[in-house]
Amino acid sequence: MDVSPDADYLERYNQSTHAWTKAFRLARGFFITFEGGEGAGKSTQIERLASKMRAKKYDVLLTREPGGSPGAEAVRHVLLSGAAEPFGPKMEALLFAAARSDHVEQVIRPAVERGSIVLCDRFLDSSRVYQGVTGGIDQAFMDRLEQVAINGMMPDMTLIFDLDPAEGLRRATVRRGAEAAADRFEKETLAIHQARRAAFLAIAAAEPERCIVIDAAADPDTVENVVTAAVFAALETRAPARDRQVTPA
Repeated sequence: MDVSPDADYLERYNQSTHAWTKAFRLARGFFITFEGGEGAGKSTQIERLASKMRAKKYDVLLTREPGGSPGAEAVRHVLLSGAAEPFGPKMEALLFAAARSDHVEQVIRPAVERGSIVLCDRFLDSSRVYQGVTGGIDQAFMDRLEQVAINGMMPDMTLIFDLDPAEGLRRATVRRGAEAAADRFEKETLAIHQARRAAFLAIAAAEPERCIVIDAAADPDTVENVVTAAVFAALETRAPARDRQVTPA
């Protein structure tokens, strides 16, 4: 699996802000994160949702973690290649936090403040699970790090894609091709992946106002329909039509 920084990533996704003749902008933007274990289909579904929202003329910014800003994309290569692994989970958590802080201040916050809908593939819950729960870092340290990294930029909504880890790893292998190398997170034991699944579900149970669990075992079209219904229902509640502004791109 190629984990080198994708030079075209930001250009490819961030162009969406100006891609339409007219776009819905909310009085205040809406920040949605996609979370879950390996192979659960987050990346497929975030792309599908972005396409649907753009077709309805919403002003959408699609981004990801680790990465999403030039500085964070450089850190992404270090993290996914495994170069930071010898320094231990605490150092890795610091790198994730540094990348997230840059991503928030350079990309996410400005987009939300201008009224865009931000869709982010992984965010703080992945750090809570990967570095906190299965990385063995105590919660107090992770909480302090999170506060600094996000600086108040909590997601308005989080979709947690739930899938049996064995099936997720099978899907991940198919996706990248059997001959391609797995990234360092995919290589970990099934027991670790199962612990991560349990941790994501625990977050959803603890924060039901923010989190929705999506059954990712269904076929992609069914999952897409569930995701679309959940997001548009949340937008109607959060931002009724009278609060939308149609602005030239």
